[in-house]
Amino acid sequence: MDVSHPPEAGDEYTFERTFDHEDVREFGELSGDQQPIHTEPDELGRLTVQGLLTATLPTKIGGDLRYLARSMTFEFVQPVYTGDRISCTVRLESVTEHDGYYDVESSAVCTDEDDEVVLRGEIDGLISMNAAPDGG
Repeated sequence: MDVSHPPEAGDEYTFERTFDHEDVREFGELSGDQQPIHTEPDELGRLTVQGLLTATLPTKIGGDLRYLARSMTFEFVQPVYTGDRISCTVRLESVTEHDGYYDVESSAVCTDEDDEVVLRGEIDGLISMNAAPDGG
């Protein structure tokens, strides 16, 4: 992930991941979300990945950018299953420079291997100029 310059509107960052049974089990233990769809495999041997586990893809990108979120809104469009390769792209929609930080609004879209949208999101937050690349 190239974060070699201060954030600018239009910047896009992508991260891909495939969740496995262990990921779903561990997240279920941590979050308390132990619904049967997350603990009992379907007829194809898959578990349904928790929505908030899927939402860790844009938050991973945010962590790389040192993006401190103030608000996040997610729409879970369709299920994600273990073994699905999920690609997430975060786009910086607006970046406003303030004294010591950038106010950033971004969008996130996660898609599966068939390029079907599984999650959409909007994230509002800030990046400290001291934490941003080339920020001193």
